[in-house]
Amino acid sequence: MATTASGSSGYVCCRFFLQVITGRWFMMFASFLIMACAGATYLFGVYSKDIKSTLGYDQSTLNLMSTFKDLGANVGVLSGLLAEVTPTWFVLLVGALMNFTGYFMIWLAVTKRVATPKVWQMCAYICIGANSQNFANTGSLVTCVKNFPQSRGMMLGLMKGFVGLSGAIFTQIYYAIYGNDSKSLILLIGWFPAAISLVFVYNIRAMKISTHSNETKVLHEYLGIATVLALLIMALTIAQKKVPFSHTAYLFSGVAVCFIMFSPFLIAIREEFYTWRNREQLTAPIRLVDEAPTLPETEMKSEIEYESMETKEASASGCSSIFKPPKRGEDFSILQALFSIDMFLVFLGTFCGLGCSLTAVDNLGQIGESLGYPHQAVSTVVSLLSIWNYFGRVFAGFVSEIILLKYKIPRPLIMSLVFLLAAVGDLLIAFPWPGSVYLASLLLGFSFGAQQTLLFTIVSELFGLKYYATLFNCAQLSSPLGSFVLNVRIVGKLYDKEAWKQLAAKGMARSMVKELTCIGKQCYRLSFSILAATNTFGSIVILVLVLRTRKYYGGDIYKRFRDEIAENEKEMALKSAQEMQMVES
Repeated sequence: MATTASGSSGYVCCRFFLQVITGRWFMMFASFLIMACAGATYLFGVYSKDIKSTLGYDQSTLNLMSTFKDLGANVGVLSGLLAEVTPTWFVLLVGALMNFTGYFMIWLAVTKRVATPKVWQMCAYICIGANSQNFANTGSLVTCVKNFPQSRGMMLGLMKGFVGLSGAIFTQIYYAIYGNDSKSLILLIGWFPAAISLVFVYNIRAMKISTHSNETKVLHEYLGIATVLALLIMALTIAQKKVPFSHTAYLFSGVAVCFIMFSPFLIAIREEFYTWRNREQLTAPIRLVDEAPTLPETEMKSEIEYESMETKEASASGCSSIFKPPKRGEDFSILQALFSIDMFLVFLGTFCGLGCSLTAVDNLGQIGESLGYPHQAVSTVVSLLSIWNYFGRVFAGFVSEIILLKYKIPRPLIMSLVFLLAAVGDLLIAFPWPGSVYLASLLLGFSFGAQQTLLFTIVSELFGLKYYATLFNCAQLSSPLGSFVLNVRIVGKLYDKEAWKQLAAKGMARSMVKELTCIGKQCYRLSFSILAATNTFGSIVILVLVLRTRKYYGGDIYKRFRDEIAENEKEMALKSAQEMQMVES
């Protein structure tokens, strides 16, 4: 009898342990860790000087590498298409391999462990390394949205927020491990994200969605942890600029950051225990009587329904149905979504909004220089932008979700207002006054972060989750395209034009100066006035989307997911009851 009880207890403990490491909450914790390591591209400015000095590059060559970095970071269609035909673990595995290969080869080149690569090879390495973050995005972010469809706004806000903090997190960890050796930062960027992905490669997977009474509360707890992490990193960043830190102090800083990063693991255990207990209570009164369908019958019914659904989807996926899309919120095919008016409006609007924001962020350091800000002040402005970028991401996720559910205000309307906020930031740079760049960095960082979360959320709401991995990667292509047109073709050329004027006024030739530099308020006046107008146009475009989708957002956009949850819970309760009966017998 005692042996039987002991065996039963051990079986229960094993089942609970397996539930923890295979459950939704541990999956969410693992996803946040992966996303916290998926923003290495933000650190290019830290180690780029090592590439420039060690390999003897000029600024133009370094800018070329930066362009390939941005190209790799923003073109994620390959990872999306791969996710449609392979399991999530394979997507994460490919991303880990690409991340390690790209950055490890750069580290070998910078430390002179291999022969000096050609420029095109270095561009390829950094493009491969940067592109790996799209595989992490696709693998973990898309899976989390599918597993928590009713909280997708909050979920996306948190996950994109962790990406926004990842550069600062990496900085603290690399100080703790390697000290102030920026070459070793490249090595850390190569092995650390790859290792995190490999550790959790089998934990990130789509699951049957189920309800949880504490879901919103847990997400708010994660928000609190992430906010504490952001404030801690901001305090450490400011302190490290004001006071010299020893390696021991850096070590303690890194440990503190890692402790907060891993603290959500305790929440995962707690919530899985609640889920376990509630499931046991639900299955206790269930008896497998003759009138109830047996598990094989249930599986047979599900299989028939699944095959029927697949047949229906296959018949609807042909070319003839491209211009006959389903209702908003249902699962569009890739071509149905790409050829829809709604996607065109989303793409055009974000081409303007995200293109302007990326342009402003890329030029912020030079803007401070042109207005006479000291180097320390410019660094502070960039740090402020990163922190407010994080707050914009989580604000857009949490606040837009509350406003949508409580007041039925369409999420695209919030995006339209965010574009106008960015336009105000652009005008503060076009017509500056003393200290206005600080306020501009706040507005631009906040709006940039908010736009990214809102874009990913709106795509999931309008076009469904079946092909979400590909569709959100297609939608974000508007970002690098907008940045190229606005940054390279407009802002860069107008800046050079003003610099040429100043050079001519001094009676100097181009060969007499190392680089073109413009000083004064006029350097960015015209270009950022154009960006403000572009942001306003993008806001109007999104307002058209608001008018088209107001009826959809006025309804219950999560109803079909609640129905699916109810069916899944019935099936899980029946299966759990059968398992318990087998153990008792």
